[in-house]
Parts: sequence; C-alpha cells; structure tokens
Amino acid sequence: MSETTHDATVAVSAPVSPDEGLTAAQLAGRYGLTVSGARPSLVEYVRQLWDRRHFILAFSRAKLTAQYSQAKLGQLWQVATPLLNAAVYFFIFGVILNASRGMPKDVYIPFLVTGVFVFTFTQSSVMAGVRAISGNLGLVRALHFPRASLPISFALQQLQQLLFSMVVLFAVAIGFGHYPDLSWALIVPVLLLQFLFNTGLALIMARAGAKTPDLAQLMPFVMRTWMYASGVMFSIPIMLADKPQWVATVLQWNPAAIYMDLMRFALLDDYGAENLPDHVWAAAGGWAALFALGGFVYFWKAEERYGRG
Repeated sequence: MSETTHDATVAVSAPVSPDEGLTAAQLAGRYGLTVSGARPSLVEYVRQLWDRRHFILAFSRAKLTAQYSQAKLGQLWQVATPLLNAAVYFFIFGVILNASRGMPKDVYIPFLVTGVFVFTFTQSSVMAGVRAISGNLGLVRALHFPRASLPISFALQQLQQLLFSMVVLFAVAIGFGHYPDLSWALIVPVLLLQFLFNTGLALIMARAGAKTPDLAQLMPFVMRTWMYASGVMFSIPIMLADKPQWVATVLQWNPAAIYMDLMRFALLDDYGAENLPDHVWAAAGGWAALFALGGFVYFWKAEERYGRG
C-alpha cells in the first residue's frame, strides 16, 4: 500500500499484520503456544510419570544412600533407629507401664518391634512428603517434570528402607520362636497396600506442605498422637477391654493400626485373627485405594502452582 506525499514522493506504508485484532488466547492458538507449566490432563500426567519411572527410582536410591552419608555407621542407622525406639518403648510401656497386659515376652517384644517398624514406614513417608516440594524448590523451578515424581520417590525411598529393616524384624521374630510359615507370604500384599496408602498420604501432604511450609513443624506432634492411638505399644482390644466397644472399634479401623495388625498376624504365631477387626483385608484395600487415587488427583489439581511465587 502506498500514497503520494506533498512533495510528490511516494511513501510506502506497512502492510496490515494478520495478527492485528487477535486476543492473546487467539494468538497462542494460532502459533501453537501453551502456558509454561500448565497442568496436563490426568491421563497425560500418568503417562509422563511412567516415562520418568527410571528417574523416580534413581532419585529414591540416591536419597536413601545420602541419608546417612555423614554418619560413621552409615546405612546401619536404617535399622538401628527403629530398634532403639523399640527398646525405649519396651522399657517405658512394657516394663514400667505393663502395656503388654497378659502377653508373654516372646510375643510382646516382636509385637512391639513390628509395630514400631511398620508405623515408622508411614511416619517417615508423611514427613518426607510434607517437604517433598518445599524442600526441593531449586529442582522444581529449574526443571520441567511431573511434580508427583518427588513425593512418590520419597515414599519409595521409605519402602526400600523398610525392606532393609525387615531383615532385623525377621531375626527378632525367629529369635522369639516365631518361625517362617505360609502366613509370612501375607507380608507382600500388606506392604503393597501400605505403600499405596503411604504414597497417597505423601502426595496429600506434599501439596499441603508446598502451600504451608510451617506444616513440617506441626506434623511431628500429629504423628506422635497418631502413633499412640494406633496400638504401636499395646493391643487395642486388650488395653480398651473396659471401655465402650465403639472406642476400640474406631481405633482398630484406623489405617495405621490395620497395617500393623496385619503384619503382626502374618509374622507372629500367637497373634490370631481374633485381634483383627472384621473385614480387615477389605478395609486395608479400601484405605489404600482411597488415599492412592484420591491423593494423586488432589496433588495433580495443583500441578501448575508448585514452585510459583
């Protein structure tokens, strides 16, 4: 397009841009642009996580190796820490407070050690989940990857740590006369269900901790309360025999107690089905499915907000 000026010269004007008048959304669609860090669909998010499965596994192994790298005993602390906790709880609850309440020592000691190891698995997964995003902001802001990789990796790290500790747990059980039999095969589904539950809980806490970092200071008190209410140091039916039945029922149906009691049922010869609530396997599966699926969707919904601000 051209026009003649007053001095008879011809001036050429710029052509009208084809983008003129388009909104920002229309321009983005025209040139195939997307929002940086936008939340993908749920199916696409699952696919991205699967593509990064090797990173998740490698990251969990690296974190596990580095966890005690500054300690002289190194990885031995993975086993020593829950054992020392069990020793303290045995002295306080087993000896001083007589929390065993009729259980002989050859049952109560492996009962207690099993409870400490299994609850520590959930406790550590929750605490790691709270800091999964807020404690790794440099990584979150520097690289583009599905953020759920972090809490899942931390839950996997705690599972690997528990598997190392299981060697000692087996030794304690055998040392007190509880020898391997077919019931020990139940350990595998119990650990799988608890891992799914822990992962879902870690995802929930990761989103909450990303928004409220102070939650990491509060959670130790919450976890301690949960531990005392879950029968780690005592049998809920025996300890609450003189209380209203609904109190024991509520405590037995909480997921931490269910996974502990299922592990005790699998390992200990004298810990029979009478110590378990009705439909215990359905409850264990239900808690695992509810938290694994619900926690994953809850975390995914805030995907584009992690590391912002």
